[in-house]
Amino acid sequence: MGSLFTIGIPVYNGMPYLPETLDSVLRQTYQNFEILVINDGSTDDSWRYLRSVRDPRLRLLSQENQGLTPTLNRLLAEARTPWLVRLDADDIACPDRLARVAEQIALRPGAGMLFSRAQHHHHAKAISLARTSEGSPAQLRAQTEAGYLLAICHSTAVLNVRKTMDLGGYRFQLHIEDLDLWWRMALSYDLIFIPEITVAYRLNSASVCIGNLSELSVHTLYAQYLLLSHLWNLPPLGFSEARLTLEDLVDQRRLRYREHMWNAAICLSDQKYARAGKHLFSAAVNAPGRFVERVRYPLQRNTAIQVGESPEIFERLREQLWPAVTTRAAREAVLSS
Repeated sequence: MGSLFTIGIPVYNGMPYLPETLDSVLRQTYQNFEILVINDGSTDDSWRYLRSVRDPRLRLLSQENQGLTPTLNRLLAEARTPWLVRLDADDIACPDRLARVAEQIALRPGAGMLFSRAQHHHHAKAISLARTSEGSPAQLRAQTEAGYLLAICHSTAVLNVRKTMDLGGYRFQLHIEDLDLWWRMALSYDLIFIPEITVAYRLNSASVCIGNLSELSVHTLYAQYLLLSHLWNLPPLGFSEARLTLEDLVDQRRLRYREHMWNAAICLSDQKYARAGKHLFSAAVNAPGRFVERVRYPLQRNTAIQVGESPEIFERLREQLWPAVTTRAAREAVLSS
């Protein structure tokens, strides 16, 4: 019987974590899968290590550095199976991950994507569970149709290859390639949530999201702007044109809260508890309600977790964000008067 899964791992300077990641894949209880690793121009020992691994299921490709989005699209194009299982080069797949996914695919073979809960690798339990949009396909679609993005850990995603490519695959080199895909997938196909932890993802100071939270916040708003443009049938601006308006929407206190929470998480992972405590205190000062909600989350999960600002805020900025429509409407009003 042919394999259902290609485990797709994009690698750019994946050492020293890559061996642990690959070992977690090889130790799966469900063993009928392929592994596709694309080395995206690594300058460390990643390629040397990968070539030392002996397993007939492992297929290696190497390319000059192109960035994450082109590499993800190449993973989709090169996959030889119906489903692509995402995993980053520093994350850990739980032993039963593929077994749980295979069970769900047997029940829902027409789904566009499956995803699950995730936890931080070697992390304090109080804030170890990643906040995830949980719910039925209908609930996830309704949240998207209301104009909000979905919170999904990218490494937990299992993509139907054909359906993902039909949607245009991944877009943009803005670190929102996942958020942008989730809303397009949710509006077109069923998203299946698996209520288990299947991936542990690693936090470290080199992570893109930690070092660029301010920029990432603007990029996230742009993904929501694209969703709202689609829902409202309005032509969106390019990122460079919309950027200044979107920057004004970033909540600075919330941004400082997120920065402190991320830094606290890194310190906890490194067992630097005194420094972690200082960041947690600062996070609580900047956003006490969010802090309490975050600490309680592992015990009281909220299925309505959503990403983005109120769509009403975007509506109030219609003239700046959709100027072509505003100009056309004004022109038509003059001609009809």
